[in-house]
Amino acid sequence: MYAVGVDSGTQGTKVLIVDFDGNIKGRGYAPHVFPARLKPGESEQEPGMWLDAFSDALNHALRDASVDPAQIRCLGASGQQHGFVPLDGNGSPIRPAKLWNDTATIRETEEIIEKIGGKSKFISEIGINLAVGFTASKILWLKRNEPENFAKLSTILLPHNYINYYLTGKAVMEYGDASGTGFMNIKERVWSSAVIAAIAPEIENTLPPLNHPGEPVGYIKSDVAAAFNMKKVLVSSGGGDNMMAAIGTGNVTPGMVTVSLGTSGTVYAYASQPLVDPEGEIACFCDSTGGWLPLLCTMNVTNVSESIKDVFHLSNRELEENANAAPAGCAGLMCLPFISGERVPALPDASGVFFGLTGNNFKKTHICRSVFEGTVLNLGYGFNRMKSLGLLPKKIRATGGGANSRLWLQIIADIFSIPVVTLKEQEAAAFGASLQAIWTYRNTAAGSRVDIAEITAAMVGVNEEVIEPDGKNLFLYSDIQERFNSLWRTLKPEFGAHREFLF
Repeated sequence: MYAVGVDSGTQGTKVLIVDFDGNIKGRGYAPHVFPARLKPGESEQEPGMWLDAFSDALNHALRDASVDPAQIRCLGASGQQHGFVPLDGNGSPIRPAKLWNDTATIRETEEIIEKIGGKSKFISEIGINLAVGFTASKILWLKRNEPENFAKLSTILLPHNYINYYLTGKAVMEYGDASGTGFMNIKERVWSSAVIAAIAPEIENTLPPLNHPGEPVGYIKSDVAAAFNMKKVLVSSGGGDNMMAAIGTGNVTPGMVTVSLGTSGTVYAYASQPLVDPEGEIACFCDSTGGWLPLLCTMNVTNVSESIKDVFHLSNRELEENANAAPAGCAGLMCLPFISGERVPALPDASGVFFGLTGNNFKKTHICRSVFEGTVLNLGYGFNRMKSLGLLPKKIRATGGGANSRLWLQIIADIFSIPVVTLKEQEAAAFGASLQAIWTYRNTAAGSRVDIAEITAAMVGVNEEVIEPDGKNLFLYSDIQERFNSLWRTLKPEFGAHREFLF
């Protein structure tokens, strides 16, 4: 028997075919395309493109696996969080979906928080703060900027919900991804009537029912199944990419921490109870197993390294070789990597800074290493915040494209002062989606009872090498972290810094 794991991300869709022992049998991928002529701050994609990419990637994976599609028993879908997929009464998208990294809704975000009574009251109301990228402000943006489209709004979905809707014909949301909308109470796991009223009271009837992530959505429609020569396939609840990656990295019990190094950077852990940050910097989302997922998200990791590669015309190997040639701390050079603004710390209008350039460090090698260090120092600020709220990490599991860099992993171990390991399967979100699907199938269609932790313990493989912190760098990076934190604070509006003056 086989499961399908789908990860519909920002850049493309990945599909894995996984057997019920957790072995990868086939892989497929199809890229996504951004529309042309987007305005500054906008990030949008056509939902129909996700379905085309899903179809292409699934066909590729089936060919790669050389398995009988009739033996596929279940499917789970992971999707980029915080998106806004508006459907009309016929279930068709009204307009392109606004994505997680769309920052054109800063004014709407501030307005919603103000209507609730400020940041503290907002956090008290739903358990997390409202970040610019969350779904809530995108809905208000639609009402304000495209009233004719808002009038057609019949159903609000998130990206992975839309894939589930295509597969099953059912519109539902599970707790995990729904907790990233900004209008769900993460403590009670219900929609917040107060925040909904602050956005637009009329959307209350457009919200689908909320389900426990262990509940399946339903079975794939017969016409969709027939298109892939599949039969009766159970669709699990799925979830947001971070929730699925938590499952795919085995992060479903206390003490585990995952660091994901992708376009954005995330640090998250499992919690059996809500962990509410009164400052709102750490978002305690619900996870996709029934617990909670305290999470830090930064906007700038591999997007910064890709930019430096373009500037110096470097391959991944050449970038790492140059960075390795510079000393820890880069002889005083520091990169504040905010080329896409930043979520944590909350600097949506900031831009990047290279600080401390001298004749000794104005070198390609030092600039390259400062990018590696700056992205981790940015995560380090939030990681220390998580520890101050009671997180007790024992070991870090690293995933994402950046986890292929030995230097990046060593810098994480040194700055976080915790051992780091990597995983045998790096496509954590798609893998996690397949494991959630197997969990759901076993507990429903198969009639057995199994805990998700049993499945991840048996199927999530960890590589033997452990990257230990380098003792000689611990004090150095501790001092640099304090310096980094002091520098970004000068970029906050109260210091009079504006985007156009930062280079």
